[in-house]
Amino acid sequence: MTAEPEARRITGPHLLGDRTGAAFDVFLAVDQDERAATWEAEARRLLDAVGWSAETTVVRPFPGGAHLFVSAPLDGLYPATDLAELAWSAATSGGPTAAGAIDRLRERIERDRNPALLALEAEAARRGLTFLHDDDGASVGSGRGVRLWPNDEIPDPSTIDWSGIHDVPIGLVTGSNGKTSTVRFAAAMAREAGHTPGYTSTDGVSVGRELIVPTDFAGPMGARVVLRDPRVTIAILETARGGILRRGLAVRRADAALVTNIAADHLGDFGVGSVEQLLAAKLVVTRVVPREGAIIFNADDALLRGEGERRAGVTWFSRGGPVRGAARQVCLEGDSVVLHAGGRRVLAAIDDLRHATGATAPYEIENVLAASALALALGVPESAIAPALRRFEPAVDNPGRGTVLDIGGAHVLVDYGHNPHGIHALRGFLDTIPARRRLILLGQAGDRDDAAIAELAAAALELSPDRILLKELPTLRRGRGPGEVRAVLRKALLASGFAEDALEDVETEVEAAERALAWAEPGDLLVLLVHEERGRVLELLRAAEAER
Repeated sequence: MTAEPEARRITGPHLLGDRTGAAFDVFLAVDQDERAATWEAEARRLLDAVGWSAETTVVRPFPGGAHLFVSAPLDGLYPATDLAELAWSAATSGGPTAAGAIDRLRERIERDRNPALLALEAEAARRGLTFLHDDDGASVGSGRGVRLWPNDEIPDPSTIDWSGIHDVPIGLVTGSNGKTSTVRFAAAMAREAGHTPGYTSTDGVSVGRELIVPTDFAGPMGARVVLRDPRVTIAILETARGGILRRGLAVRRADAALVTNIAADHLGDFGVGSVEQLLAAKLVVTRVVPREGAIIFNADDALLRGEGERRAGVTWFSRGGPVRGAARQVCLEGDSVVLHAGGRRVLAAIDDLRHATGATAPYEIENVLAASALALALGVPESAIAPALRRFEPAVDNPGRGTVLDIGGAHVLVDYGHNPHGIHALRGFLDTIPARRRLILLGQAGDRDDAAIAELAAAALELSPDRILLKELPTLRRGRGPGEVRAVLRKALLASGFAEDALEDVETEVEAAERALAWAEPGDLLVLLVHEERGRVLELLRAAEAER
């Protein structure tokens, strides 16, 4: 049990509601319901004491703990974290918050008050415009129609010329796997239609073809970078689970939200312990889509199929052919990508997909179908889909996501597969590549529990490897010590009967690529699952490809 959990600021729609405020997760072995109820009562008392009587509390239990949330105005988020933590201290100590602490809380609220900020937020909401706020300032509108003011220069809304302020089309992409590829395909389709797309992903933030932030930015911070760039005419935002749970969404309105799939990954983080709870977190993106917008689900995913069948107006994508009874869908029929929406229209051919993906890997076809549905929902014309796929260069436009190279007669696949679902998706594709021997580079971030890491090892064994390189991920240890994740992987692999002399530890992904190339002979297949050093690994591999 964490006696004094640290509350986090919630700046947009989130798992526990749509209001801004503060949240934290508590893990309790005993007295869970009693402690949570005591916290809620004390939080309510404190809200009333500081003049926030209109604000609310939320308690959402999960096995072994609870999510706790208290709402607050946008200019009161830091005091809200103090309030939430004071209430928890009272719940664990058995006594009410001291009068002196309440006085200090009132003083901080008064010090942080920003009427100009709240007035601008309210006016943006009244006009249906995107409103963003952070240390860089406050903005209304998005992309080409954005206006940004420093925090100490926020104007009275009545003095603003609103005529040029507007939003660009905004699409959100979430799910367990395939998000980055889907975003990149959709961005290519938007470019083909003459747009300057701004897009976020696990690999960074891009505008047009320019990578402007070369690091994982698939959360609200990355979204704000895109939405405040005046070059952007369409925004396609990868929206990761962590950002949704840690801070909430960046926007309160999007024209479309797409969920690629739901699979066991990151279970245990922020109290999300099952795929059903993970689904609930991912579905937050659908809450910001108005009735006239598009919610896009994968019909081939059982959880999403069940969720979508309970909703009206879902747009489906499916690799398995037409979805019976669906009014709008993008599906694979034979050798064609087909749109069904008031008729049947062919968008692209399988050869277009093969060019865009480098091969007809089932999971990449799925990503193209998803991207097509999203691009159309954002106003990209149907005529742009096929040309965009034909112009797409997988090694350049989607590096490290299913990238296949031939190096001295050995095939090398570089992919981001980082969970059992992602590795299972590779299996069918790898079976199409003849291989005398197979090598796999395997590693995992430290924020998974031992059981999840063991499941990754089991998934890797299903690819029938002859050799496995176990890598260290120094930037992704996330609370674990050096070598700890590798030790869990090694133990699971050996327990499953994998030969110890076929395991090798490597310290970096670049070292792993060098070792793999040294081991490889013509006819071998190297499966390099790369997460930290993708650019350097691809550079090394392409140099080797040119030499051999």
